[in-house]
Amino acid sequence: MSIFFLPLISSGFAPRAKYKEKENLPVREAGPQLHQSRFNWSHLTPLELKDRTVGLQTQSTPESNPHFTLEGHKFLIFGGSIHYFRVPRGSWRDRLLKLRACGFNTVTTYVPWNLHEPQRGTFDFSGNLDLEVDVFDLPRAFVWMAAEVGLWVILRPGPYICSEIDLGGLPSWLLQDPELRLRTTDKGFVQAVDRYFDHLMARVVPLQYHQGGPVIAMQVENEYGAFAKDRAYMPHLHKALLNRGVVELLLTSDAENDVLQGSIKGVLATININSFQKNTFEHLERVQHVTLELQFLREDLQSGLCDSKADSFHTSFENDKRDKPIMIMEYWVGWFDTWGGKHMVKDADDYDAVLTEAGDYTKKYFKLRKLLGSVLASPLPPLPELIPKAVYPSVRPSLYLPLWDALQHLDEPVISSAPVNMESLPINAGNGQSYGFVLYETPICARGWLRAKVRDTAQVFLNETHIGTLDGGNQNLRIPKVKGCQLLRILVENQGRVNYSWKIQDQRKGVTGPVTINSTPLEGFTIYSLEMKTSFFDRLRSAAWRPVSNSSLGPAFYLGTLKAGPSPRDTFLRLLDWSYGFVFINGRNLGRYWNIGPQQTLYLPGAWLHPEDNEIIVFERSKSGSSLQTTDKPKL
Repeated sequence: MSIFFLPLISSGFAPRAKYKEKENLPVREAGPQLHQSRFNWSHLTPLELKDRTVGLQTQSTPESNPHFTLEGHKFLIFGGSIHYFRVPRGSWRDRLLKLRACGFNTVTTYVPWNLHEPQRGTFDFSGNLDLEVDVFDLPRAFVWMAAEVGLWVILRPGPYICSEIDLGGLPSWLLQDPELRLRTTDKGFVQAVDRYFDHLMARVVPLQYHQGGPVIAMQVENEYGAFAKDRAYMPHLHKALLNRGVVELLLTSDAENDVLQGSIKGVLATININSFQKNTFEHLERVQHVTLELQFLREDLQSGLCDSKADSFHTSFENDKRDKPIMIMEYWVGWFDTWGGKHMVKDADDYDAVLTEAGDYTKKYFKLRKLLGSVLASPLPPLPELIPKAVYPSVRPSLYLPLWDALQHLDEPVISSAPVNMESLPINAGNGQSYGFVLYETPICARGWLRAKVRDTAQVFLNETHIGTLDGGNQNLRIPKVKGCQLLRILVENQGRVNYSWKIQDQRKGVTGPVTINSTPLEGFTIYSLEMKTSFFDRLRSAAWRPVSNSSLGPAFYLGTLKAGPSPRDTFLRLLDWSYGFVFINGRNLGRYWNIGPQQTLYLPGAWLHPEDNEIIVFERSKSGSSLQTTDKPKL
């Protein structure tokens, strides 16, 4: 069996483990063995393997079970997932070294279309999105850095990636056409994918194994079996990759019950699971033409890789029906938190992550290191030291700027007779708005019932006075009696687009229909886009900021300075008495805070801090707090 684990780095999936030398167990003391002989692939690493003729392949003979080979040598894929776009570039090497030190030989990553092509025809592979610059360039890009560390790479380029990312990695400008059908052979969607692949594959093809790179396999789309709206779609993507020069092993990846709908001819099918059960491979067997007998044997292997009810697994194949190796593309490591819910943490023997968001070791890390060390012939690399954390002086914002005063520093507003949803705003070279807030203004001269369909949540104001909120469950609001005519303001926040299921088709944000009072449509809107881009914060520096007095109400920006000293380190930011908003550090969006929890801290990478003074801007939607604190431990 060829198992491909995906131990995601996450802030919310697992507690940190204390780093002790005694947990760095020598290989010879490691626990039970998967096989009678140890695996030796020290000669099968990206830097050592120079003469290349045969890449990653599957093989089945009468004398052996189906397995992978690399350059003709039997090869087991032990892989972990690190998403370069989610880890600060300055921490890439640390995370990759920790993956290698755990015993893994492969790293996988998604490639997010929405981040790499934020506007049609405008591509970004810079900074934290630097996937593939030339091997001789410094600093190393992600894929070449993985090779340098000793890891092979499996790329998952989409176009849809799921990945718990906005719209599953599809760019929001695709939503401008209401007739366009996502993840199908719809002409508009296919044309957009083809243009993206033309650019992406020109960068990716030179990274392949046969061209001296570390990429040994690529995945065709992701979990299409759960969507399955168009039988011609996956074969089209398969052909699109081949036509653009992809020659390495191709894979599909689906949940165990969806593999029949998601697999395609000529591509190795793999599955995604959260635990091993007796019928885990039932559907995959039918695709791979393999009869698999699965028995759980408690005395065989105690590794923490199986579910909590069975500590081990054993597999055997009938000799006359062997075909392809079994590959688990995603062995899930946790679940995400939802605002207002409980923090989701599981036991290390079941369902949690290997590293925290800050790169700290968890109990799962040492369990896996012990397991993988027990089957490898060569000693594991030494454990990289933990990245030190720091506690800095609290930050008390000294200045604030009401949202209404900041409007003049935005780009020119859109003037429209009717509301326009976020994605269809005629801004950003016709690509609309992807993230953030939109403010809709129109004069009203009568009271009554306001009705507006908003996505996802909105604050409603008369002039600068807050009168209520709207959201998906509440589209009506009573407008009080007004003197003369007043300015109706509706501030709508996009709280993120779903990443999975057919619902991706209906993820337009902002005001998505008519705005009425007493069933009479309102007209004459001024629409401001608040994307919170770096250029906006640059312009805010020239604004007329006001001194902070006591706690203020209403949407506003708060400015403070974090003093990090001469050598900044990682830390965690905490906003104890604030309500709801976002934190920006030196123009970077650090994330959302919300007093309903469960998350109470935001990870602040030291790589994003300057020596000494750092600008912090807080956008608070309702009631401000007094200060921001830092801590050397997350509180989730």
